[in-house]
Amino acid sequence: MARTKDPTIRSLLINRAAQMLGAREPITLRSLVAGTGLSTMAVYTYFGGMDGLWKAVRQEGFTRLAARLDEVSPSADPVRDLAALGAAYLSNALAEPDLYRTMFDAGFELEDAAAADEALHRLVHAVERAKAAGRFDHGVDPLELATQSWTIGHGLASLIVIGPLPRQALAHGVPMLTALFTSAGDDPGRCRRSVERGWRP
Repeated sequence: MARTKDPTIRSLLINRAAQMLGAREPITLRSLVAGTGLSTMAVYTYFGGMDGLWKAVRQEGFTRLAARLDEVSPSADPVRDLAALGAAYLSNALAEPDLYRTMFDAGFELEDAAAADEALHRLVHAVERAKAAGRFDHGVDPLELATQSWTIGHGLASLIVIGPLPRQALAHGVPMLTALFTSAGDDPGRCRRSVERGWRP
């Protein structure tokens, strides 16, 4: 009878690989398991090898992002919800900087690409709700606006987590999202209030 795999070991190896990447440490089978009490065989047991490990590391980033987005409960204000989803994206990047760096490394495939797309789908759904509520113009393309919103969040996350900007730069999200959503047809004053309620990274 095969032994049940221990999820804590899988998580340990994923976290260690992400941390080593973030610290720009050279990663080999031996360096990955050094100090963990595990043998190099653990990488094969849990991931089938190093390529499988990198896929799992990328996927874990999106898995944790999905969990963070799940914490955003839909409200009666879909524009607030859009901003809240963007703030949750930022919060996840700040909480998981090492995993965040690996999420968009297209050098390795994902274990479940459809699951990774879920973050964008949530934004699209929020835009659709805002259109239905009359906040955005009828002709607005939900996918296009959702992508633009994600671009703002991703740009801020990259510049703060990886780049040169301090955390205070998170405040730029309010005017940028307000401008974007106003261009989609929302009332400027109402839009600003909605974004300010949702933008709590």
